[in-house]
Amino acid sequence: MNKTLIDQIGNTPIVKSIALNTNPNVSLYFKLEGNNPGGSVKDRAAYNMIKSALDSKRIDANSKLIEATSGNTGIALAMICSVFKLNIELVMPETATKERVQTMRAYGAKVTLHPDGIEGARDYATHKVENEGYFSFNQFANNDNWKAHYKTTGPEIWRDTEGTITHFVSSMGTTGTIMGTSTFLKEQNADIKIVGVQPTDGSKIPGIRKWPLEYLPKIFDASKVDQTIEVSKDEAVEMTRRLAKDEGILAGMSSGGATAAALKLVKDLKSGIVVCIICDRGDRYLSSDLFE
Repeated sequence: MNKTLIDQIGNTPIVKSIALNTNPNVSLYFKLEGNNPGGSVKDRAAYNMIKSALDSKRIDANSKLIEATSGNTGIALAMICSVFKLNIELVMPETATKERVQTMRAYGAKVTLHPDGIEGARDYATHKVENEGYFSFNQFANNDNWKAHYKTTGPEIWRDTEGTITHFVSSMGTTGTIMGTSTFLKEQNADIKIVGVQPTDGSKIPGIRKWPLEYLPKIFDASKVDQTIEVSKDEAVEMTRRLAKDEGILAGMSSGGATAAALKLVKDLKSGIVVCIICDRGDRYLSSDLFE
């Protein structure tokens, strides 16, 4: 009975699609990362990055921490920093939903909103690291990001599908989830297909990115992704709403995008066990027009 909040990160449920998947020869499963205590898949990476930095004495209680985030990583970092009594400044695009900003501040983090999107937020954080003595976890280049999923997400999926998974589908943002999960699953069975999800040109989907070359996450290794499926913002929005109405799963737009891609994949398969990451909960988007 000595479990702490940290012990509740991971071991999220996998549930079978009961409505959206209409291919009788394929089973589609959703891994519900919104069941993490901070409400998203990013709890895993945030904890692993913070714990590793503390253990290696790169940071301590006096460190000035800063991180650029589009939302979920910031919430996860704020939550875990509150547990470890660390101070952190989180830099977000000023378009971030009110719930995300308020949640980070509730955990005690300082939140700075930047007018130039996530790229501007990243540049702001980099400047503070280089000029003002701040420490950044730099999720885009931090191997402890993807290793969190190598240690937890991948093994859970392998265990819960009893080694029968044939395809893994994940949105690609910082790419930590897909890199770590791919690395583990491919070690178990090299034939498992790893499918990454990107936005179509011109589509802005929070949590799914097609990065300009100079901002491409350093942890990304294209050889670990077998196939990329593109989805539009309209497809992501429609599928997010259908997830809630048809499957009872309230999630964010990146999860809708991943589900739209998974259904495109499933439609053409003759057989298979497909697992799709539902990366967060939808309640942090209720002030937006996502569910209107």
